[in-house]
Amino acid sequence: MSDFIGGSCCPIISKFDDDSDPGDALRFSHDISKYIECDSQKLCNLNFLVDGIHCGGCIQTIELGLKANANIINARLNMSTNRLNIKWHDGDCDPLEFIRILARLGYRAVPFDPELMKNTRDQHEKSLLITMAVAGFAASNIMLLSVAIWAGHFSDMGPHTRTLMHWVSALIAIPAVLYAGQPFFKSAIGVLSRGRTNMDVPISLAVILATGMSLSETMRGADHTYFDSAVTLLFFLLIGRYLDMRARSKARSAAEKLLSLNATAITILRDDGQIAIVSPEEITTDMVVIIASGERISVDGKVINGSSDIDSSLISGETIPKYATIGDKVFAGTISLNGALNIAVDAVGEATLLAEIARLMENAEQRRSKFVAIADKVAKAYAPVVHSLAVIAFIGWFAFGDIGWQQSLMVAVAVLIITCPCALGLAVPIVQVVASGRLLRAGILLKSSSAMERLTVVDTIVFDKTGTLTEGRPELININKHCVDDIILAANAAIASKHPLARAIVTAANMVNKDKNNMTAINMVVNVNEIPGSGLEWQVAGQKYKLGSRKWINPYFAIKAIRSEMFFKKPDGNIIHFEFQDKIKDDAKDIIIKLKKYGFNIELLSGDNDITVESVAKELGIKKYYGEQSPSDKSNHLDKLRLDGHKICMIGDGINDAPALAGAFISMSPTSASDISQTAADILFQGDRLWPIIEIIDISIRSQRLVKQNFALAFIYNILTVPLAMAGLITPLFAAIAMSSSSLIVIANALRLGWFKSRGKL
Repeated sequence: MSDFIGGSCCPIISKFDDDSDPGDALRFSHDISKYIECDSQKLCNLNFLVDGIHCGGCIQTIELGLKANANIINARLNMSTNRLNIKWHDGDCDPLEFIRILARLGYRAVPFDPELMKNTRDQHEKSLLITMAVAGFAASNIMLLSVAIWAGHFSDMGPHTRTLMHWVSALIAIPAVLYAGQPFFKSAIGVLSRGRTNMDVPISLAVILATGMSLSETMRGADHTYFDSAVTLLFFLLIGRYLDMRARSKARSAAEKLLSLNATAITILRDDGQIAIVSPEEITTDMVVIIASGERISVDGKVINGSSDIDSSLISGETIPKYATIGDKVFAGTISLNGALNIAVDAVGEATLLAEIARLMENAEQRRSKFVAIADKVAKAYAPVVHSLAVIAFIGWFAFGDIGWQQSLMVAVAVLIITCPCALGLAVPIVQVVASGRLLRAGILLKSSSAMERLTVVDTIVFDKTGTLTEGRPELININKHCVDDIILAANAAIASKHPLARAIVTAANMVNKDKNNMTAINMVVNVNEIPGSGLEWQVAGQKYKLGSRKWINPYFAIKAIRSEMFFKKPDGNIIHFEFQDKIKDDAKDIIIKLKKYGFNIELLSGDNDITVESVAKELGIKKYYGEQSPSDKSNHLDKLRLDGHKICMIGDGINDAPALAGAFISMSPTSASDISQTAADILFQGDRLWPIIEIIDISIRSQRLVKQNFALAFIYNILTVPLAMAGLITPLFAAIAMSSSSLIVIANALRLGWFKSRGKL
């Protein structure tokens, strides 16, 4: 239902406009070469920004058209970014031929530039906002004139005054229609030129004919015109178009955000022992990269010197860091928490695990973008039927009615006006406007125009654990078993560490002080020695203390480890056992129970260890749960569910959840989630509680019910009025009034959503 990038809004793509051959891209030959990437096997890769993508059919047309070239190995188009990726072997293809193929298919392309894409979207969004403002201004003024004209029919308004008001309406309406109607006119021309149709075709035709006939009637000094109907229709439809555009602009590819985590500068150790800083593009697999403590790792490789605790939550979702030392594998995107590392590079750029996750996300985004909304399904059948009825009416009256072509055309126009898809065009956007406003007041943001529609057919909900069902941070759970002074003594050293469990001890110490009005301050110990993979070691007044892992302090401790733990060894040999647990959110259990009552299948996928995942699943009553899941494991699991015929809603918050969020039929994420996950999700909800999930489901079900009611009302209206119009019993004025009335009924029906009481809030 909407253009994603308008041709006139793209400063580079529009350079093709004045060419006799739109496929002539020779002027870009010096630019394209710098965008081509080739690996050691001479497999080349090039990304294009493609103009004119409207739907899943465009994706299929482009991909099949390019794959018809035997030299092209693969072609994949991402609708959310309009990015086309083409792979071929070096020397087999001329990259300029890709642009020519796309031009022959009816699309224009330039080498992909994220900044160009952002600027293009911003310009298009601004343009759409201006057209909406113009239509609104024109509609309000013309409506004032129309009210005066309608009142004049019941008073003593003379024909000259009425004609003058019609001319004033024409002076306002014609420029407004020509300007504000561009988004619909361009879309209609575009699909017609490729032998297809959409809802914009009958909208454009009705607006143009209504405006043209109104001008003709004004020139004849007739009693009635229809400028108000044409401009008001544009205004309402542009509201829906603008909201849809805003939703799409927020859905920029999560894969691009993920890849932006790569370092902008990397420190390397040269063969001569010198240290140098280079860009990521200069890194090769024969180099050694130096990673400082606290720095994000930028390559895949093996540790050849040093050791550190590695925060791998981006890859696995595991909240507890893992120890890495010489010989261990580390991955791009993870963080070295407490030690410096020298890493022998195994993979960089597109070959890293981080890039593989990005590709998983792009493939998932592409598959989901092929969803066909109900409005597009209706438009596919509606447009040709409307046009056929108008043509039949004109031919029938002209051939057999003996009324002349002018009156026959008036009958056809009446048919077009009365069947103008105002109600159909408003059926979806007006409900979206009301629903979006209601959800926004509840702290819920819809990022996809079809999100609510997809949510109504979901049968399986898959949750991430950490940060979604749980708080996302470990807490000291056996706090009451320990002396306050012991907790504070351990916190004095733990405050120097970035380890999550050490931070939990500091938090517990602060909480104990506050609850018990204890005046013992936390004083950071100097000269704390942090041993990666083991723990902290320090001395106070010549007495040695240790805080760390079981294997370092007491490998023979009697209690079996079922949770995260740390041991605190005091100088007198006394050992204190600290246990930690990621607290389950307060309303998580109630939400799971409600979702089960709604009939959803519930599953839990987590990167955490099996024991922790099993514990949380049993406490929440979730029967299907899977631990130690990598991003690709999660995506593969969702693919399996999809192949089994399930419609999946994924709810997660971590970067490692992003591919699954992008690949699910519909996805949600809290606003506390990582930027990557928020970008990949269709719906965002605020707060630490999970009740918005129920609110979203309730509103979505109600919204789709109202949409279907609106379509039913529109079709009933057409069934009742179209035969009368074709029989010549309805004038264009009555047709315009009937059309406006049907739109008002649809709007009034949608407003009922504001009175609906959701069961969401607990």
